[in-house]
Amino acid sequence: MNEPSTLSPNQLTIIALAVEYCQVVEQARQADSRHEFVVRIQRLLTRIYTAVFDLSQNETEHTHGYIDDSFAPTLDEAAYDQAREAMAALMAEEDIYLETFVEDMRYSDTPIAQSLSENLADLYQEFFDFAHAAEMADVETQHALLTLLCESFRQRWGQTLCNSARALHAITFSDNNDY
Repeated sequence: MNEPSTLSPNQLTIIALAVEYCQVVEQARQADSRHEFVVRIQRLLTRIYTAVFDLSQNETEHTHGYIDDSFAPTLDEAAYDQAREAMAALMAEEDIYLETFVEDMRYSDTPIAQSLSENLADLYQEFFDFAHAAEMADVETQHALLTLLCESFRQRWGQTLCNSARALHAITFSDNNDY
């Protein structure tokens, strides 16, 4: 099956949301408040999840086109750490939350603590690499990149996104919400 010569509105939305997510993360140090940051990230995570979920469910035939080395991951460790540290500082005491959807939890009698800033930085790396590659790619390669993003969503980062959204929801609606 030949790929269409254009992207669907949902595919374009996914690229735009990945770019917007990266921008919000990169501007975390300049956020006016934790509340502003939490609300923006929560909205983006919800929209990203829905868009990628819909795409992954509606694709009848996945593209496995060739993606050359020029589309290899681009976010370096220093940029990742800078983003994670900025979000950790912004989240402060709300950065650590208890997680039940961690593989280690199956074998543990004690709760597992997770870092929200680390989860959000992991998503930042996924979206940064994807958006950077998609920006430079032709439409055929963008289709292949979107297919890889959907596969990665199912295997890895979809659960991270859900866990992060749940933690952000708890922060937003907690009784001691003082931001």
